[in-house]
Amino acid sequence: MNPQITLATARRVLLQLGRDHRTVAMLLVLPSALLGLMCWVYSDIPGRFDRVGPQLLGILPFVVMFVVTSVATLRERRAGTLERLLTTPMNKLDLLLGYGLAFGLVAIVQSGIAALLTMTLYGVDAETKGGWALFLSAAVVGVFGAAAGLFASAFARTEFQAVQLLPAVVIPQLFLCGMFVPRSQLDSVLNAVSDVLPLSYAVDAMNQSMQRGGLTGQIGRDLAVVGGSALLALAAGAATLRRQSA
Repeated sequence: MNPQITLATARRVLLQLGRDHRTVAMLLVLPSALLGLMCWVYSDIPGRFDRVGPQLLGILPFVVMFVVTSVATLRERRAGTLERLLTTPMNKLDLLLGYGLAFGLVAIVQSGIAALLTMTLYGVDAETKGGWALFLSAAVVGVFGAAAGLFASAFARTEFQAVQLLPAVVIPQLFLCGMFVPRSQLDSVLNAVSDVLPLSYAVDAMNQSMQRGGLTGQIGRDLAVVGGSALLALAAGAATLRRQSA
């Protein structure tokens, strides 16, 4: 691994993103807008958004980062950019870490905007320490979404195929993460499956952030699982990345 190459790759990706205004708008605005929509949906049901909002604050950045990262990376492969880069001294891990760093920074900004709006404009009541815990949890989940998107892009040949991976990767985690039914109430088999899905730990961290009003050891362990999953996804992506364009 070469830190200089990794940082140069991250800088190139950020500059490219900066020129794509629609993608930037989708990354930074869409999660907050969707949270606002759900706040509006639950506006006549007191207290409901206070429960659902923090969970969505973790789930929506993950979904958006997964889609955008997988499609953007695949587009670069189809254009031949990745193939040309891999003919240089850059290795696959440098490339994936550079992309992960760039999109990870975007995920942090995205999560900060969404968390701020959730606790102000959308009215979720969180103490200062709880707010920081919510932001940190959302940021880690967003980084995991970016890493998962980079990993998924290795298995797709077209942008359409990358989007098709969304139901396979995201929806099972969404159903089993505890948002719809508490994980303790799931069937034993489903509960065992949910225990190995990173999004389950993300939702647990968001719930704990609201209930405990700040960072705790349990939240730290949950976020460590999500962060470790992000690193594992990047390593797996580097191991499976093809040098040839699709």
